[in-house]
Amino acid sequence: MIAALVRLARPKQWVKNAFVVAPLFFTPAALTAANALAVALAVLAFSLGASAIYVLNDYCDRDADRLHLVKRARPIAAGLVPPGAALFYAAVLALAAAAVAAALPRAFQGILLLYLALNFAYSLKLKHVSLLDVLIVAMGFVLRVEAGAAAAGIQATVWILVCTGLLALFLALAKRRDDLTADLDAAHRKALDGYTLGFVDTALAVVLGALLVSYLIYTTDASLHGRYGTDKLYVTAPFVVAGILRYLQIALVEKRAGSPTDIALSDRFILVCVLGWIAVFGYLIYA
Repeated sequence: MIAALVRLARPKQWVKNAFVVAPLFFTPAALTAANALAVALAVLAFSLGASAIYVLNDYCDRDADRLHLVKRARPIAAGLVPPGAALFYAAVLALAAAAVAAALPRAFQGILLLYLALNFAYSLKLKHVSLLDVLIVAMGFVLRVEAGAAAAGIQATVWILVCTGLLALFLALAKRRDDLTADLDAAHRKALDGYTLGFVDTALAVVLGALLVSYLIYTTDASLHGRYGTDKLYVTAPFVVAGILRYLQIALVEKRAGSPTDIALSDRFILVCVLGWIAVFGYLIYA
């Protein structure tokens, strides 16, 4: 039961909350011990809150998950955790998230509450509405960035928010494409009735183009050069382009974009791109 509860909380997915750290990383002048502690608490609060949503989502999807070759092994669908116990577990996780958030600014608390409410509605109903399902996923990442900024008392730039939203939307669309190539239908997820491979591929191209243009504008924005003390941010663009093209290859050629987190943690090419980007960007703004 303990192992099943740990799996149910999906701790591997907590890597997504690295986006909470982004505003502080991009604001060298605000990097203090107090802000670092506040952001660490924010990451913990979001991790607990996200786990509560994952449990609720698995509870709501337990019947559909039993029809999926991989998801049928999830603890609730597999009968390892009773549905009633899962709901209690979700409530405990949500209360734990609220307890941690109580030590942070009210602005952060409001964003966390909005995130939980939005994803609660997503789990119960909105994930069955095509387009709205992927847009809500993208909004969740934008809220993570805003939450990190609120925890540290800083302002996230509009470019960070735009690039985060577009990247998350790209990943969500790639995941829908994986569902379609796996021949899943509305019996698994009603929203799939609103997607075709042609539509998703076109949407991926549009979002990907917007993402790359936005990032290039961000790295060449003269108004940010003074903030970062460098005009060489554009040298980080190759890491972004290479990483996105590799993910596109995984989605379109290898057809295994069902779990962005697993890919991000296991694909060596993407790991090199991410770590290289962090190293170069960090050197440029901190050295």
